[in-house]
Amino acid sequence: MVTATRLRPERLDYLTELHASLEAQDADWEAVLALDGADPAQLPEPLAADPRVRVLVLPRPVGAACARNFAVNEVRTEFMTWADDDDVLPRFSLSSRLHHLRNTALGWVAGYSADLSPDGSLQVWRCPTPPGRHEPGQVWTCWPSPHHTIPIGPTTILARTSLWSVIGGMGGLVQGEDYLALKITSLAAGELLPQVVYHYRKHPHQLTSQPHYDELEDAARIFAWRSGNDLASALAPKPGTGPGAA
Repeated sequence: MVTATRLRPERLDYLTELHASLEAQDADWEAVLALDGADPAQLPEPLAADPRVRVLVLPRPVGAACARNFAVNEVRTEFMTWADDDDVLPRFSLSSRLHHLRNTALGWVAGYSADLSPDGSLQVWRCPTPPGRHEPGQVWTCWPSPHHTIPIGPTTILARTSLWSVIGGMGGLVQGEDYLALKITSLAAGELLPQVVYHYRKHPHQLTSQPHYDELEDAARIFAWRSGNDLASALAPKPGTGPGAA
């Protein structure tokens, strides 16, 4: 699992909770934690003491997308997923997805996410993509325009590590970078499980709650949608759009 963090004081407890949720998994795991210009001395003790957490210290802030992509260089596992430093994995999140990947020829497996409110309540978000197996490119048809709801929660996707490299990880956007992760669904067949595999924490300090977030949201969505749409078209060209077409 790859996580980027700047170890902001208001998010350290959340990061510790993420680690605790990893410890509660019934599958073997390894995490690469990219410190995006942060002081490693601020790392919470439970993570610093866990040999399964490998820390990548970046000398200056580079942004979440770049930090995550650098962290991919350090991944040693066959399968990989992402998590933000303020979110939580429910029990069986890893094992349920790994079971499907290890017993099939699928390239990725995803699930539902649930919003985690400050009072501890959960509200399940059922993405537009229907549960079940999806051939390459099918998921993208569930995202008809940049301004529609994204087809799958990007951080719910567990995939073969090699495929993440093919799509360039999370690109280089300053926000909305995880939209680019959706392109992996065009590279290989996958499956959406009708179960919650990720808890998305809602809190005042999250990026999407900041005053200037909306200023670049449209641009990020449009770039990610066009990039993914072009990839899906290139991999499965329609009649009359191949080489030599006018």
